[in-house]
Amino acid sequence: MPRKKEENLEIYDELEKELKEQLITNNNYNKVTKELVEKYIKYTKIEDKLIKDIDKRGVNVTWNNGGGQKGVKRNDSIQESTKVNAQKLKILDKLGIKAPETKADGDEDYEV
Repeated sequence: MPRKKEENLEIYDELEKELKEQLITNNNYNKVTKELVEKYIKYTKIEDKLIKDIDKRGVNVTWNNGGGQKGVKRNDSIQESTKVNAQKLKILDKLGIKAPETKADGDEDYEV
């Protein structure tokens, strides 16, 4: 079930706050990085809309040109969401922010 608009706004605010905190910690928060964070949030909103479209219409969509031709094609939102995600990753790279490393199952330290 899609999140309510208010929930999305809260998530975007939290994400922006987290990115800002990481930049401040890295002594890299300035006008340029602030703008990049804003773009990252905009791309995140776009990506969410694309994913919502994929959830609603599916991977394949039917088309009809009104002239008797119709068929099924891949939902354009799939390719667009891939492009948007690539842009988001580039922004994170420019900001010098990496996702936190997570331990895979079985990676715990054990004493013998």
